[in-house]
Amino acid sequence: MTPAAVVLTEERILDAAEDVLRRFGPAKATVVDVAKALGVSHGSVYRHFPTKVALRDAVARRWLDRLADPLDPARDPDGPAAERLLRWLERLAAIKQGMALNDPELFATFSQLTTEAREVVAVHVGHLAAQLTEIIADGVDRGEFAVADPVSAGRAVLYATARFHHPLHAAEWADPAIGSELRDVWRLIVQGLATRP
Repeated sequence: MTPAAVVLTEERILDAAEDVLRRFGPAKATVVDVAKALGVSHGSVYRHFPTKVALRDAVARRWLDRLADPLDPARDPDGPAAERLLRWLERLAAIKQGMALNDPELFATFSQLTTEAREVVAVHVGHLAAQLTEIIADGVDRGEFAVADPVSAGRAVLYATARFHHPLHAAEWADPAIGSELRDVWRLIVQGLATRP
């Protein structure tokens, strides 16, 4: 296929960028490498992503969206809010920990990209906190939780469980006790959420 016949879409560019990042790492991967992988000029890539930073942010955003999509509370609406909260936390931990253990090089690459994409990460954190807020607010509506501000509670739960899903803690995830420790933290959180003034 000649370069003229190539239909260049943002998705194709992002697929190629992920592959290039996997092969070369974020320090060495360039827009020229992405263009070569696609068989197009680097100017063609820049028409879709005006800068290298914009391309890397888009790669990071897509990766983080892939992590967040399976966590949507609408996919798991049944049962008490406390149990749904546990399943959500365990799913988030399983996704992140699984990636770190099964493909450590790619996980390290994406972790580095996300540290550089602060605005993208802030949106991702806000999205995760909103999912937790949805579960907590539902628990309040059902009388399971006694929380005056579910939004603050959602953010607090996300931050309180960072050890189990934040990439900075990846070295701790191989510990066989990590799952039971997450459940211990969840029990403490649920007690706090259910406490009545």
